[in-house]
Amino acid sequence: MKLYHILFLIVTIVFLSNCRAPQDLVFKDYKNLKIQNIDFSSANLKVDLVYYNPNNIGLELNRTDFDLFIDSSYLGHSTQNLQIAIPARKEFTLPLDIKVDLKNLLKNGLTALTSKEVLIQLKGNVRVGKAGIYKIIKVDYASRQNFSMFK
Repeated sequence: MKLYHILFLIVTIVFLSNCRAPQDLVFKDYKNLKIQNIDFSSANLKVDLVYYNPNNIGLELNRTDFDLFIDSSYLGHSTQNLQIAIPARKEFTLPLDIKVDLKNLLKNGLTALTSKEVLIQLKGNVRVGKAGIYKIIKVDYASRQNFSMFK
């Protein structure tokens, strides 16, 4: 019985030493930028974000909760419950629906949206996992992007 426990302990240690923390998803591009449902105070911004998963395992994303900033100006918020399969070592698309605060956009962000290059920041959480086991991961992504509303 003791030998069984020792073998189990050795196999567990070898298995756990081969497991490494998953690498961050890599942002590639955005597509299909559309503004919908405009009224006096808000609008919905729909955009498809293209990411690459550098990990050897596929994951499942089932919740996003983001604040979007352009050139450090708050643009809007997105909270979504969805089911997206993230394939291993492949690109995937994350459809994002952001509620934009038009008052704040006109006050702070209009010049950012008319410039060629902007600093895009996403701050919030995503919930990803595999086989029903999920983990909330903090997202604090910032990148300079060539940007055009008329892409």
